[in-house]
Amino acid sequence: MDKRTYPQPIELISSPEPVARRSFDNAYDAVQALKEIYERNTAFLREAFVHVAKTGESDRRYRAFYPEVSLSTSSFAQIDTRLAYGHVPAPGVYATTITRPDLFENYLTGQLGLLVRNHGVPVTVAESEIPIPLHFAFREDAYVEGEIGDNLTRPLRDLFDVPDLNHMDDDIVNGIYEPGPGEPLPLAPFTGQRIDYSLHRLPHYTATSPEHFQNFVLFTNYQFYIDEFCALARQIMEAGGEGYEAFVEPGNIVTLPGEGEPQASLQRLPQMPAYHLKKGDHSGITMVNIGVGPSNAKTITDHIAVLRPHAWLMLGHCAGLRHTQALGDYVLAHAYVREDHVLDEDLPVWVPLPALAEVQVALQEAMAEITGLSGYELKRIMRTGTVATIDNRNWELREQRGPVHRLSQSRAIALDMESATIAANGFRFRVPYGTLLCVSDKPLHGELKLPGMATDFYKRQVAQHLQIGVRAVEKLAAMPVERLHSRKLRSFLETAFQ
Repeated sequence: MDKRTYPQPIELISSPEPVARRSFDNAYDAVQALKEIYERNTAFLREAFVHVAKTGESDRRYRAFYPEVSLSTSSFAQIDTRLAYGHVPAPGVYATTITRPDLFENYLTGQLGLLVRNHGVPVTVAESEIPIPLHFAFREDAYVEGEIGDNLTRPLRDLFDVPDLNHMDDDIVNGIYEPGPGEPLPLAPFTGQRIDYSLHRLPHYTATSPEHFQNFVLFTNYQFYIDEFCALARQIMEAGGEGYEAFVEPGNIVTLPGEGEPQASLQRLPQMPAYHLKKGDHSGITMVNIGVGPSNAKTITDHIAVLRPHAWLMLGHCAGLRHTQALGDYVLAHAYVREDHVLDEDLPVWVPLPALAEVQVALQEAMAEITGLSGYELKRIMRTGTVATIDNRNWELREQRGPVHRLSQSRAIALDMESATIAANGFRFRVPYGTLLCVSDKPLHGELKLPGMATDFYKRQVAQHLQIGVRAVEKLAAMPVERLHSRKLRSFLETAFQ
């Protein structure tokens, strides 16, 4: 007979006093109300945890809820059809849970302002029925002593809510979410818990806080680009900032305008370190070294997507597939062959990834300005076409007839391991995307870099490539946000939030 004793079920639940529902015609006021609820409820959970840890008390469960914003409309009134977001598709009740309204204050104010303006109805702020997991009530810089668990007589999940996968999936953004009877339709692409999950993963992968991420993101698969970006950022800071307010490196090491190289640096870099040239309105540039492979590319874009960036671009090296290409030539992707496989279940391979005109034009114009070439002359060093992305770095070692035939039939001009993944997740998450690669070898034609050639190639080409990417971002940042977010990325029934 099992003589172990089991604690009795907890029937007492302790929560903050319920908050009355309030309606707002002013988006700023609505966001302040969301902040009040969120700060109060997360503080309640943190204080309860400290109390339990000190006393070992386990006679009750502590629970607090995410704030919620909702909108109800009964009209099919026509809105501005040029907008890709900022409106709901049909009459009904729409709602979403909200987390970190302090971090998303400008974003939420903009999204709610469009809804109030376009539909002429107020938004309602209240507490949801979705509990805040204890883990997400703490910020990423919080430190909890490991010995605290020694005082607990029950498992922590008996006393507090923990992350729930039922509220952390991507069903909404994947377009397969089906609300239950009486449930509101989704107002935003991500729930509060799904956002919290990514906000807590970003510091782990990048060693920088979510607050530092900017609305324009450059991804690369080589450290050479990061070195060049750091050199450029420090030069900008030493010159007074040139419109940027800070440069942040892994470890949240901040360099301000007028300062030189920081005294300290992170001793051990994370898996995908991030660097941020910051502007006050988040219109600066974040650059992430994703390393090699589609798994990393998917992982980091899964998490950065919850920050709702305005665009992300891939800058990296690729294998050139044509005799007419030379080492150092550029490839501007306008289509992708997806053999990366990491997104097959989320976004079937038969889904086309359209080229986005605004991004393509910005990249081509930036290349013309940096290289001094234009029109027909630009074709000497740049080719626009299909990029194939694969998940096998050593594909050349296999029997080649099959892969080569597929590459030829697809009209591919370049091959890499990340670009299609980043573009596909941009499409999936409604984040404008683009790809500009640099040919670093031609394996089909036996043209590889010798050691000395490689050193010279990197010194010469990486600097120019990065300058093109930065100039393209500056052009995108100068566009009206409504124009940059393309209707091409929206499905039949979309959320109102961008």
